[in-house]
Amino acid sequence: MPADKLQAIKTIDELLKIFSLKLRKILSKLKIDFEALQEIRLRIDCPLMVNYGNKEYFVSENASLVNEPSHGILITKNEIKETMEYISNYSLYAFEEEIRQGFITINGGHRIGITGKTIIQEDSVKGMKHISYINIRLAHQVKGCADIVMPYLANEQTRGIYQTLIISPPKCGKTTLLRDIIRQISNGCSYIEGMNVGVVDERSELGACYMGTPQNDLGIRTDILDCCPKAKGMMMLIRSMSPQVIAVDEIGSREDLEAIDHVISCGCKLIATVHGSSIEDVKSKPILGELLRKRLFERYVILNNIKQIGHLEEIYDAFGNRIYHQG
Repeated sequence: MPADKLQAIKTIDELLKIFSLKLRKILSKLKIDFEALQEIRLRIDCPLMVNYGNKEYFVSENASLVNEPSHGILITKNEIKETMEYISNYSLYAFEEEIRQGFITINGGHRIGITGKTIIQEDSVKGMKHISYINIRLAHQVKGCADIVMPYLANEQTRGIYQTLIISPPKCGKTTLLRDIIRQISNGCSYIEGMNVGVVDERSELGACYMGTPQNDLGIRTDILDCCPKAKGMMMLIRSMSPQVIAVDEIGSREDLEAIDHVISCGCKLIATVHGSSIEDVKSKPILGELLRKRLFERYVILNNIKQIGHLEEIYDAFGNRIYHQG
């Protein structure tokens, strides 16, 4: 059997070990391509649900994907409890800091979102108990997916990179694209020289660090601030790591805007993403609209999922001129 096939089987086996024994047995029998599996959702007293190929399905007792909720296997309190025990290796206390943020990153870079009863102290979330909802978001690194955009993001004169904003609705591949852009900038490619990249990975989705080690390949010149708020992280990286490029996912707050101003004024390039369906959509939002009116970005990359997840629709320059379009 080819090495890549063996590695894929090993990865699936490691993922399945986080589930309760009953769920593990059912999920292992699914006749699906796990590379197309995006999410697995466990909700107490609700049917087991998956997002597969960008479509929602329920999982039946006989390990089939079905459309009818009543045919899906019901998740019990015990399934949730047993699954959390496997996720945390019977020590939720060891993941206390991550739980406060609502997610745990496991080996392989998979991110597990959790919700339940929050413990509040002095207006801050100090912990969580009675966990009743789990969302496993599977990590899929797609090396080379940025090949099509790199010629438009590269500055031919400087062999550097343009300030770039990726605009995309949810679940259209913006984080996957950003991840590969970071890798190619860091390593260097035929369009640019390798550059020092600082990544503020607020939700552990870009590098998917597990025990401090990134599970995704972000390149040889990349430094990662894991689980750090974007605005604070950008300022920290400027002060401490001398990045030539800073990359962040899902900007949107007033603090983000102020930090971006500072990053650019320091001569550092920025690659960022934002939720939106078009440039006009982003312009209509109070804070993000201000960002566009200042023309801080030199390239705008528009994604959708009309034909497939991560479909590259258009690229614009700073003045709104379309430099790439795919119907």
